[in-house]
Amino acid sequence: MEYKDYYKILGVEKTATQDEIKKAYRKLAMKHHPDRNAGKKSSEEKFKEITEANEVLSDPDKRKKYDTLGSNWNQYQHTGGQGFDDFSSRFGGGRRQSSSTYEYSGNINDIFGDMGGSGFSDFFESFFGGSGGGFGGRTQQQKTAIDVEANMNVTLEDVFVGSEKTISVEGKKLKIKINPGTKDGQKLRLKGLGRSKTPDGTKGDLYLNIHILQHPFYEIKETDLYYNLDVDLYTAVLGGKESIRTLDGKTVSINIPEGTESEKILRLKGLGLINESIRGDLFVNIHVTIPKDLNKEEKELFNKLKSLRKE
Repeated sequence: MEYKDYYKILGVEKTATQDEIKKAYRKLAMKHHPDRNAGKKSSEEKFKEITEANEVLSDPDKRKKYDTLGSNWNQYQHTGGQGFDDFSSRFGGGRRQSSSTYEYSGNINDIFGDMGGSGFSDFFESFFGGSGGGFGGRTQQQKTAIDVEANMNVTLEDVFVGSEKTISVEGKKLKIKINPGTKDGQKLRLKGLGRSKTPDGTKGDLYLNIHILQHPFYEIKETDLYYNLDVDLYTAVLGGKESIRTLDGKTVSINIPEGTESEKILRLKGLGLINESIRGDLFVNIHVTIPKDLNKEEKELFNKLKSLRKE
């Protein structure tokens, strides 16, 4: 299995701050996003790769585990993908938990197959799919039933318009409905799809922890969405039109008022997430970009404009 160098994928140093990681991800995501590279398989694969890298490095807990793994990847592989805490106690100095903590220590895909939402590499699933709370059995004392938890990654588009995911549980394919407005961290309970201590015993439940993947353009705050829009200096000064693509694939035209300053926020009512009967808003944060590498003629024009403004 190929080792993934997430720092190299995002083009950042191992000492990079969260802000540096966020900026690097946003820059690469905008370049390789499928909407901007229709039909290009290479861009689609690159986008998945940088999304996976950001999923790990932007999460302090996942990043710590990944950094602990480091050069010990070969040893980790030879353990068969055991739980992280057990592994780190041997190679990373972590504390070994009692064996009773682990009801299942293999790869999450052994039971659930393709979770239908992540699209991440085998490396990610092998290391993160079954660790850190992503998967773990919880026994019910004096009973045969064992409840099981698993993470299910979904996109912001999935929770914006709603979607249907297919997962495999012990050879059975199940369709999971993601309703519009589903929140990050929300649990979905699948009754009777857990495990049992005995072959003929009562099975526990399967709990899917919904995790919304970070979007390259949009951020979520309750039911509202936030979008950073780059506007050139001339449009900001003179006014004009800009357009953005919404999560449901539509194009919205935005009126940029004359004299718009950087960091001005424009509110587009009713274009946020849906939560039951409530629809949030879309807030567009304007970033005015300053032209660089001006030629001689352009500099003369700016100087002339400067003189006129002084007069």
